[in-house]
Amino acid sequence: MLDVCLCLCNTRSPHIENNPLNGAYLVSPENMDVDEEGSFAHSTTLTNKQRGNEVTVRPATLDSLSIHQLAAQGEVSQVAAHLSKDSSLLCKQDERGFTPLMWAAAFGEKAVVDFLLEKGADPKTIARERESALTLASSGGYVDIVESLLRHGVDINTYDWNGGTPLLYAVRGNHIKCVEALLAKGADMTIESDSGYSPMALAVALGHKKMQKVLEDHILKLYKPTPTPT
Repeated sequence: MLDVCLCLCNTRSPHIENNPLNGAYLVSPENMDVDEEGSFAHSTTLTNKQRGNEVTVRPATLDSLSIHQLAAQGEVSQVAAHLSKDSSLLCKQDERGFTPLMWAAAFGEKAVVDFLLEKGADPKTIARERESALTLASSGGYVDIVESLLRHGVDINTYDWNGGTPLLYAVRGNHIKCVEALLAKGADMTIESDSGYSPMALAVALGHKKMQKVLEDHILKLYKPTPTPT
C-alpha cells in the first residue's frame, strides 16, 4: 500500500489528535477513516467531545457550551446570544487557536459561517498549527463555505504545519467540487506538501481517477494556446 502523507506518519503532532483536521490529516490510506460508502470521513474525536455531544450522566445543555462548540453545532441563535453579551467572542481563539468561524467551517455549518462573516469575523485568522477556515472547509468538502470564504479574500494558497494547502486537502478528500472552486480562483497546483506531494501526485497515489481528470483538464486549459487574432 502506498504511504501517502503530507508528513511522516510517525511524527504525528499530539495537537492533531483532538484537532478538526484529524479527519483530513493526510496519512497512509490504510489508516484513513472510511465511511460505509468508501468515502473518507472525519474523526469523531472532536465531533463527540469538543462539540459538546459526548454522552455523560448530565448531558450538556446549550447554555453550558462555549461559543466555539455552538458554532460547530450550527446553533446560530445561541451564537448570536453570546455575541450580544460579549462582542469580543467573535474572533476569540481557543487553546488551539481556532475561532468560532473556523469551527463552523470545519463542520460545514454554512448558516453560522455566513452569520459570523456578516458580523465581521476575520476569515484570514491562522490557528496554532497554521490551520485556516479555508483549509478546514476544503478538507470537509464544504464547497459553499469554500466559495464564501474565497469571496472574502482569504489566502487561497495558505499552508498548515505540514505544508498542506486547501487544494491538497480537497484532493485528499476527493472533493471534486471544492477542487474545481479552488482552481477557478487560482489555487496553485505546483505547491507541494513537506513530503513532496503535489495535488496531481496525491490524486494518483490515492487512485482518485476523476480527480486526476479534473486536474489534467485544468492543466490543459492553462497551457492552451491563445488564438492569434487574424
